[in-house]
Amino acid sequence: MKFNEDALLQELSFKATRSSGSGGQHVNKVSSKIELVYDLKASLVFTDVIKERLQKKLQHRLTKGGLLILQCDESRSQHQNKSLVIKRFLELIKVSLRVPKKRIPTRIPKGIIKKRIKNNRKLSDKKAFRKKPNLDS
Repeated sequence: MKFNEDALLQELSFKATRSSGSGGQHVNKVSSKIELVYDLKASLVFTDVIKERLQKKLQHRLTKGGLLILQCDESRSQHQNKSLVIKRFLELIKVSLRVPKKRIPTRIPKGIIKKRIKNNRKLSDKKAFRKKPNLDS
């Protein structure tokens, strides 16, 4: 499903915070972690039908207020983290908008069923011949 990426990117808001983890003295001064916030309910890019689909697909990622929050602190560069989180966001939206193909149930051919039963009978006979013969009769 197609959508206007530029208009979607205009609706995003970003917040830079200090990243956790190692990095020496520099890490305490620089806000390199990027937090992307997207308000799905207030979006003008998608129609109501598409918003419902996105809400259903992303329900485990959305907050109670309908916000999608993604974070990235993989790089020490704020610009690189921003581009990574945007890339991740667009991929998430594209995957969520994909409509799965409807499965057409197939029937098992009669020849396959006969072959399976024949093999089972053969195996049963083989195991039956392993038993000691009954000499009383």
